[in-house]
Amino acid sequence: MISVLNFVELENRVVSVTYRNLMVKAKVVLVDRASGTQLADPVTTITSPMPVGSLRIRLPASVKPGTYFLMALNGHGDYVAKSAEFELA
Repeated sequence: MISVLNFVELENRVVSVTYRNLMVKAKVVLVDRASGTQLADPVTTITSPMPVGSLRIRLPASVKPGTYFLMALNGHGDYVAKSAEFELA
């Protein structure tokens, strides 16, 4: 089963994504493309028992301008999916 994390849009520091085949307790983290570093905030945990859904993730002021992507990790912390990259101005 392939998990999918689909970037939809970035507007007013809110990232909208849809997901498929992510289970309860999966985490969605923000990653800085330039350094490959996972940011400590925001981290969003999937709480819905449905493996399909959407998320709106507000980026805190501490997230600086740059190129980012979202990465999904399963309940064990293993990589399962990555979104398209997006620019934060």
